[in-house]
Amino acid sequence: MENSSEIKRVVIVGGGFAGLNCAQRLAAHTNLQITVLDRNNYQQFQPLLYQVATGTLSPDNAAFNLRAVLAGHDNIDVVMTEVQSVDLTTRTAHAADGDEFQGDFLVLAAGAEPNFFGIPGVKENAFPLYSLLDAERLRSRLLDALETADREARKRTEPLRFIVIGGGATGVEIAGAIGDVLKRTPSQTFKHVDLKHASVTLIDMAKTVLAPFGKHSQEYATEMLQQRGVELLLGVSVSEVTKTGVTLSDGTKISSELVIWGGGLKASSLSGSLGIKAGRGGRVDVMPDLSVAGFPGVYALGDFANFKTASGEVLPQLASVAQQAGRHCAKNIAAAASGQPGKPFEYLDKGIMAMVGRNAAVAEVGSSRHTVTGTLAFAAWLGVHALLLTSVRAKVETFLEWSWEYFGHVRVDPILDRPDVDWSNGMSASRSDNNLARDSSAA
Repeated sequence: MENSSEIKRVVIVGGGFAGLNCAQRLAAHTNLQITVLDRNNYQQFQPLLYQVATGTLSPDNAAFNLRAVLAGHDNIDVVMTEVQSVDLTTRTAHAADGDEFQGDFLVLAAGAEPNFFGIPGVKENAFPLYSLLDAERLRSRLLDALETADREARKRTEPLRFIVIGGGATGVEIAGAIGDVLKRTPSQTFKHVDLKHASVTLIDMAKTVLAPFGKHSQEYATEMLQQRGVELLLGVSVSEVTKTGVTLSDGTKISSELVIWGGGLKASSLSGSLGIKAGRGGRVDVMPDLSVAGFPGVYALGDFANFKTASGEVLPQLASVAQQAGRHCAKNIAAAASGQPGKPFEYLDKGIMAMVGRNAAVAEVGSSRHTVTGTLAFAAWLGVHALLLTSVRAKVETFLEWSWEYFGHVRVDPILDRPDVDWSNGMSASRSDNNLARDSSAA
């Protein structure tokens, strides 16, 4: 099958969509020895994190053990370690514990992390939603806020308010999901507080939500959010986040029990160690074949990379882009290992979609962006994301969870598993271990 018996080493930094798909495709080539490096022993499924945060799914529905996924491949080794720096010239990854991993090929798929844009107080007081740990913490904080409101109902003078910063897919999905929770939670669950009077405020400096989508999708999403009690403050930015709320660019102060950050991503901090000029969002600009210019055998993928099409368009940070890029990169590495040239990456655009809430979603299908909204788009969103799940077991279990929630109105038990956390002190201390180097693309 292979043109050469010489064993070549491939080091993949990051076990997200891009890195995992690359490793899986390379496994078929017996002349390659692959090492996957990640600080966690699981792949997280970022598109479902908002459902973990709001209790629709359990954490294990959105994370998959890397060793289990890659089991059966004798030429793949998974190493749980944190990569702190990379030498592109020697294709060497340097781990925090001093270990070094050098390869004939190096794949940088280290993913992304929240971009707070230097806004005061965001890192300390807001809750991002870009990792499994983020989702679990947000879920506990949301439950803690509801428990506190019920316990202190007689003392409260104002209704509950939750703030979401960011009108992209992440912000819209979590705002709509919280709106559904507030509207659909039975009154006997929290007997002393009326959750139907609670509110969600979504803030974005853009004039509309879901900026990458068409006008019809934006208008539909706006209407569906408002039906769920979500207040939209658009065309205004946040200048500061405090323990008790936010300050807007016009000086307005809004109090809140919880501030959620969905305002954007940047490449993981590993990009700062490469010794090359970073592109937009701190990401690595790549050549048409996904390689890094000037460094033979080095590739960058997923949320860690900027890829421009022949027309000059930069591909978005989507799971489908990362997945396809990982598979194409594997083909190019296999070709290079056999002395053959690589081929340019061509992305098959299947469209974009976003969930707004129960029976409400938007989907713009294919490169022509045919628009679908409502229940059909809702079902399509579920189907597409189920197909993207890593294993057959995950697909089945997630569909069962969705079915219980949709038809049986049964959600994951609201267990407050972090009751000892003093949320009033902000998130900076408890989030210090959350510098994830992962591909967190959204579908």
